[in-house]
Amino acid sequence: MLRQWLPAGLLVSIMVAAQFPDPPIDEPRASSPVLKKAVLAGGCFWCTEAVFELVEGVVDVRAGYAGGAPETARYELVSTGRTGHAEAVEITYDAARVTYGQLLRVFFEVAHDPTQLDRQGPDVGPQYRSAIFYANDEQKRIAEAYIQLLEQARVFPGRIVTRVEPLRGFYPAETYHQDFARKNPDHAYIVLHAWPKVAKLKRACPRLVRDRVSEP
Repeated sequence: MLRQWLPAGLLVSIMVAAQFPDPPIDEPRASSPVLKKAVLAGGCFWCTEAVFELVEGVVDVRAGYAGGAPETARYELVSTGRTGHAEAVEITYDAARVTYGQLLRVFFEVAHDPTQLDRQGPDVGPQYRSAIFYANDEQKRIAEAYIQLLEQARVFPGRIVTRVEPLRGFYPAETYHQDFARKNPDHAYIVLHAWPKVAKLKRACPRLVRDRVSEP
């Protein structure tokens, strides 16, 4: 239950607050640099990667596939929607500079629409599902508590359909998918879908954006 993580009255104050709520529980910030990983799926990995590459404390972002078997983790197969994979990103972050919960806030507030079932915008199919692939019990607990908070606070007009799934493997996508937005800033898809999310990140979460970020 959400009550076990929230002090009395906090949920009410969150519901009337203008800003997007932070996670009710989070991992402790590390006292010295330590690298951890988070695997998230929120539609086309070009866009998700473009957003998280600009988050303070993120060391590396790789586009890839999660949720299916390694043998079928290839773009032409994943694109059929029949392999069980989702287009995902593996985020390597310094836990002394950013937390797992803060990454989830960016995921929900900026990177995608968690109320769209098996699609994001023009991209349709289970490979574009909203999913959090947890690597351990702590990540699962943080994710589930946050989803419960967002649902009860009615942050979104529709029901959150984000799946919380165990991480059984992450398989990097083909080389041409890596850093696609940065390498192809004028690509029509990137202009229409990735850069507006980057702009939203800078407006909504300025304290989580790394210093001296250049405009797309």
